[in-house]
This record gives sequence, structure tokens and C-alpha cells, in this order.
Amino acid sequence: MTGTRGKRGSGRMRIPAVVVLALLVLLTTGAGWVYLKLNGNISTFDADGLSDDRPGAGAAGQNVLVIGSDSRSGGNSGLGGGEGDVGRSDTALLLHVYGDRKHAVGVSIPRDTLVDIPPCRLPDGTWTAPRTRAMFNSAFSVGESAKGNPACTQNTVEKLTGLRVDHTVVVDFEGFSAMTSAVGGVQVCVPKDVYAGDLNPHLGARGDLLFRKGQQNVSGQKALDYVRVRHGIGDGSDIGRIRRQQAFVASMIKKVRSQGFNPTTLLPLADAATKSMTVDPGLGTADKLLSFAMSLKHIDLHDIKFITVPWRYAGDRVDIVQPDADALWASLKADRTIDGQDATGKGSGSGGGTGGAGGGTGGGAAQADAAAPVKGDGTRISVANGTTVTGLAARAAAALQERGFTVTGTSTATDRDQATTVITFGPGQAGRARALTRMFPGAYVRGDAADGISVTLGRDYAAASSSSSSGPDAGPGAGPGAAPGSAPGAESSAAPSGASSPEPKEQARSADDDPCADLSYG
Repeated sequence: MTGTRGKRGSGRMRIPAVVVLALLVLLTTGAGWVYLKLNGNISTFDADGLSDDRPGAGAAGQNVLVIGSDSRSGGNSGLGGGEGDVGRSDTALLLHVYGDRKHAVGVSIPRDTLVDIPPCRLPDGTWTAPRTRAMFNSAFSVGESAKGNPACTQNTVEKLTGLRVDHTVVVDFEGFSAMTSAVGGVQVCVPKDVYAGDLNPHLGARGDLLFRKGQQNVSGQKALDYVRVRHGIGDGSDIGRIRRQQAFVASMIKKVRSQGFNPTTLLPLADAATKSMTVDPGLGTADKLLSFAMSLKHIDLHDIKFITVPWRYAGDRVDIVQPDADALWASLKADRTIDGQDATGKGSGSGGGTGGAGGGTGGGAAQADAAAPVKGDGTRISVANGTTVTGLAARAAAALQERGFTVTGTSTATDRDQATTVITFGPGQAGRARALTRMFPGAYVRGDAADGISVTLGRDYAAASSSSSSGPDAGPGAGPGAAPGSAPGAESSAAPSGASSPEPKEQARSADDDPCADLSYG
């Protein structure tokens, strides 16, 4: 069963991985303290399967990959999951929690997205060969084990996004069913009447009415039916289902928040979640989950956003749209919200090896004033051209020299297809490197063992500098109207294109949005 318009009536009926996204409720409501009683519920997966070639750790925001298993193993067999005992995942969501701990965004990745899957570890300890243009959800099934392969999915997401995944969580739909019951049901909206035949196209008939058009409260099996239905609504695709799933999670977050931090409500919810949860070793105890969850309790509903990676149909599959997706990943690396605001939490002194622009890397060095001009004061810096645009490094070098930097050399990077400009810095240069992001908006900043600073120019700089003014205050990459800290293409990443033409643009959903708004694609 594919999640695209080309095969609306074929394949197996499976629970989409959005059932696991209810974990976001616990991560964004401050309910983490209840985990102190729940150590025995938590399982961890083997981290030996994580790649040795990973992006650098973030200095400000954190990334949590939420994926799901819909196998029939255990108590899931009676809830309509996938066939057999092989762990499968239909959807995944990458939750980015910004450095200020006041904003978060969940980016859905459709299960049929064509991606490159890097080498993945099998249960016998051997590693697979890399694959190109494979279905994204197939990464979770590598090795065909009942528990699935979360490490392989994490490796795939890191390769796709260039973001380091700090934590990965897998939850099955048995736990989702129990969670919706624990909170007394969730308000959802259905754009039209839905029948049993819409849920199961193999029924051969319309069947009984499952949902009447309009707003209603669902829990347990009814909630499962709501999040997995896709036929008979819109174009019958997985894209439309993702939108309804995002609306469901938003509504569940609102429900828990409205009940307050009441142990009578939260303990059953956390118990249901942790019984069906598998996490990376970094979240493998109640106190670790407590620490992470409590750091998120002050995020306002309006500042919890849901979007889908920019996409387009590719026959029966989904392709990622560029450069829209690269602009989105760059904004997350730089800890910019999807409407272009700096959410690094300046002055927080967060440490770490690498991070997005302004990410507060290293030693709590003070953030540079975004309004102040960048002054090199003789700082040594090298520049490499990571694109095919002739003369790009020389152009940047000239602008840097005007600001007082000492350019030690220009060169051509080995990789000439870099989407995002990268600034690396050595000991004692973190503050200067972060200040450079005002000259190279959207650049990714990371620590390096070498001395000094180096800049490897990406296509973002090439695009911005081609339209920049020539005034001395413009700086490299500062196109007309660009604000400090705004990436080239920020308008696109503020509301990433749902797809390039002819697909429509998709707007972000907030957790406080009307549950009936923008539910169906097609």
C-alpha cells in the first residue's frame, strides 16, 4: 500500500506511524516528572547501528526523531496493524526544539519519499550496502526484525537533513490507543462522512458509517481509525492523512494542557506511553526523560508548529523539492523559526561542539549584537567555493577584507554541490564565527580542531550574492531586504512549499489552530 494518489485502492491496511506522535504530548506539556515511577516500562534500542559518519552535535536546539512500529507482534495484533511480525513504519516526524525552549516544530516525512539510505546494521552485525532512491519507510524494516531498525531510520534522516538527531523514539499503536483513552478522548474533525470501506478498501462495500462529517471526540480504537483512514477523503493520499494526523496531535496536546498537570490524568497517560516506547540509550531512564520533558513545558501552543518536508509527486512515490528542503534544514541548523525569527536563546550559554548560526557554541561566549557591523580586526580566515559559480570565493574574500579580516587564501572545495554555507572555527573563535552569520545568513556554524576560521560557500550564498546590493553594509549574501539572521529563501522556509508546481503550497499548522482547518489535500 503506497501513500500516493497512484494506488488508492491497493495494498495492505496499516496503521500510520503518526500513532507514535502522541509522544509529543508528553514532550510539550511538562508531564515528564511522572516518569520517575516508570523506569520499568522503558526499552532501549541498540545504538551500535548508528553511523560513524554523523553530523556534528547541535549547540542550541535539539532534534528528536519520532517513528513508529505497526507490526502485529505483542498486543498490537488485535488492533489492525501490519501483516506479519516485521516492524514497519509508515511515517516519521522530526521534532526540532529550539534553543530558547520556547518554540518547537515537527517536520513530517512522508513514508513514500524517495531518499538515499546509507549502510545499516543487520541483526547479525553485518552492514548493508547503501541504496539510492529507496522508499523512506523501508529503512525501518532493514533486517526484518519485529522491533524494526530505528538506528537505520535515524541514519537515513541524518543523511537526508544534515542534522544530528539527538534522540530517537519509537512507539507502537497499542500505546497510542491507550493514551487517547487515558486523556478521555481527543477532539477531531472529519471533512466528510467516512465509512468502513474507506478504512479498508478490500471490504468490497461501503460498509457502516464510522465518522460523521464535522467535529467529534474519539479515543481508543476510534482514534486509531481516524488517524489511519486515507481512502475516500481528498485524493486518498498519505499527504492528506499526514495533515489530519498533525491536527490530531495538536488537538491531543491542547487536551492535556487544558486538564492541567494533574497526576490523576498524567500518570495513566505516561504509563501507556512508556509501555509502548523504545528509545535511544540517551533517553533510556525516567530521569533522562524527565530532564528533557521538563525543559519543554514552557512552549506556548501557538509556538508548536507542524509542517511537511517540501514535496512533489513522482509517479506513485514522493520526491523532496529543492532548494526548498535545503532552506528548511538550514533554518533548523541556524535555530531560526519557520517564520525567520532567531530562537537560539541568546545569552543562555549552551555548550556543544557544533551548531547553527548564533547557536551559542562553546564556553558561553557572548552573542554578538545582531545590529552591530561585523569587524574582522585581522582575524585570519580562509574561503573555499563549494559551488560551480566562477569567482564566488574571490567575491566573498573581497567583502571579508573590507570588514578587516585577513584572508589567508581562496580555493575550490572538493564538493562543489554544497547547498548551505558552512563556517568552521578553531579554539577561541566561536564568537567571531557566529558573528560571521550576519555576513553569511543561513550558514551552519561548527567547531573544528584547526586554528582560525574557514568558510565554505554554498548555493545559498551564490543565490543571495547575485542579487545583493554593492554597498559596504550589504555584506556577502545580504540580498535586498535581508535581515540579519535571515537565510536566503527565508520566505520559502517560513512556509515551505508543499510541492513545486502543480502541487499547492502548504502552510504550517499550530497546536492552537482550529481542528477543522486545512485537513484534506486534494
